[in-house]
Amino acid sequence: MAFKSNGSTADPRTFFADLVRCETRLYNALNDRLRERHGIVTSQFEFLRYLREHPGSRVADLAAEFAIGIGATSKGIDRLERHGWLARQPNPADRRSSLLTLTDDGARLTDAAEQTFTERLTELLGGALGQSQTAAAAQVLSVLRTALEREGVGLPTG
Repeated sequence: MAFKSNGSTADPRTFFADLVRCETRLYNALNDRLRERHGIVTSQFEFLRYLREHPGSRVADLAAEFAIGIGATSKGIDRLERHGWLARQPNPADRRSSLLTLTDDGARLTDAAEQTFTERLTELLGGALGQSQTAAAAQVLSVLRTALEREGVGLPTG
């Protein structure tokens, strides 16, 4: 069950466990800081940040970006809308969907949360990795993500 990685043998089970546990711990730490300072969690921040960078997106666009189901995405968007952080507008190209945009309050929240998110993530990574290690890890994860996305791996089935 081993595979070759840069000339050394690695156990894919250990790789997977390390990857998932790191992601979970980083996600939880960011959740805690965002909740404490802004009253939102990481998933809400990710949706808000995506909409800031892609105004006029549809629920399906977010679901595809985050590789999660449409139902879960729609529920998350409903919560953000109830808080007044985003608005739905009719989609002139498809009456079955809406276009999503941040409200002014949503944009302010996203900008403030972005600073908190970046500071905390930099603190967490910097405490464990040097700059060159962080850059190397980022490159490896980018290559892996690109390959998985190109092949359509891990998309929700329902």
